[in-house]
Amino acid sequence: MTLAVSELFKNIWKNYLSVTPSAIRVHELLGAGEELINDHVAYRTFNLDKVGIDKLAAHLTALGYEAKGEYHFEAKKLYARHYEHADATLPKVFISELLVEKMSPKVQAIIHTLVEQMDAEAVSCDDFLYSGTHWQISYSDYQTLLEESEYAAWLAAWGYRANHFTVSINHLKGVDCINQVNSIVKEGGFRLNTSGGEVKGTPEVKLEQSSTMADTHPVEFSDRTAEIPSCFYEFAKRYPMDCGNLYTGFVAASADKIFESTNQD
Repeated sequence: MTLAVSELFKNIWKNYLSVTPSAIRVHELLGAGEELINDHVAYRTFNLDKVGIDKLAAHLTALGYEAKGEYHFEAKKLYARHYEHADATLPKVFISELLVEKMSPKVQAIIHTLVEQMDAEAVSCDDFLYSGTHWQISYSDYQTLLEESEYAAWLAAWGYRANHFTVSINHLKGVDCINQVNSIVKEGGFRLNTSGGEVKGTPEVKLEQSSTMADTHPVEFSDRTAEIPSCFYEFAKRYPMDCGNLYTGFVAASADKIFESTNQD
């Protein structure tokens, strides 16, 4: 089963790299030739029956993952859950969904039109978590979504792929401080997400996170091609709980700011 999980994430990673070439350079900066351990991978979706969290999670639970924490993001109109595998070296998976019914009527209409274009069977295919978009969208509709929800616009443009991978700082060799990681990444020429500060979280909440700003990559909309933000790379340092085990959950206030790594300048 672990082999099947590894194969799934290998394919997810390959798909992520196709629109996030900077990740290779980040790997070189932090890995120094060593394999990096991924803390977690994140996904975005809509809370519609055809593509809700449970539909994406089914690919994970079939491989031994279990639902753990849940999170609410009132301002961004999102709900999220994270999943863990018994093998702690396998990445956690954080899946969020947009609460479509809380959006304006025009945005709801665009989202429903997108999802209606999907083959109902597509979500059950083995490659769904790295399958991209299953619809056509115009650049003007993308802009309409962007005005109200960057999250919705990103998902409409990129579909089903990893929104980001996350380096586990706890597993790095020779580096154990998030500020040191941030310095290495910045010196390598990358821009960090500074929303809420470069470091989100504290040792007191048992999790510190930072992230690059997303790469830009061309998307073929139905009426034109445009370069827009794609995916990014995150870094996470976890701290032990009173029992001595590392905290494995997420901090909503920090994740709220991490979402902004795909914001447009």
